[in-house]
Amino acid sequence: AASSTFMIGSHVWVEDPSDAWVDGEVIEINGDEIKVQCTSNKTVVAKTSSAYPNDPEFPPSGVDDMTKLAYLHEPGVLQNLKCRYDINEIYTYTGSILIAVNPFQRLPHLYNMQVMKKYNGVALGELSPHPFAVADSAYRQMINESISQAILVSGESGAGKTESTKMLMRYLAYMGGRVDNAEERSVE
Repeated sequence: AASSTFMIGSHVWVEDPSDAWVDGEVIEINGDEIKVQCTSNKTVVAKTSSAYPNDPEFPPSGVDDMTKLAYLHEPGVLQNLKCRYDINEIYTYTGSILIAVNPFQRLPHLYNMQVMKKYNGVALGELSPHPFAVADSAYRQMINESISQAILVSGESGAGKTESTKMLMRYLAYMGGRVDNAEERSVE
């Protein structure tokens, strides 16, 4: 439920039929309605029950883990994902959950051997969000703590589930298929 404790000057998100959500500042309160001067220069009247607080100190490039957001609600999440996508950061954490935004193009530089080596043995959250970090965390718990692991990949049609799963499997094959002698083998 949205907050109904807005004051004049409060920064808010309000629904918009063309943009989903628009941000602005409350300039007038009239009962259960607020008038908002949007950053897009239009003025909107909305019910306080359908408005959400907006963090005026939100970083322009977003945050890599959405648990760091001041407000974890739909407009805040969407704003963060858009800001990160705009700077070509397609992965974002929400705690230990990895959210991927399909870039609709191949990004081989994100999945090469050097990137796999970089994530090897690094705790989840120490480096940028990435499927290799999730796979490494699962692999480490399985090996070190003998705890069975599962990685759930979910999304709508065309969201990139198959590609994400390929990257997870590639990393697990890389970790499980290595040997220390000169004889090369590959699980992949």
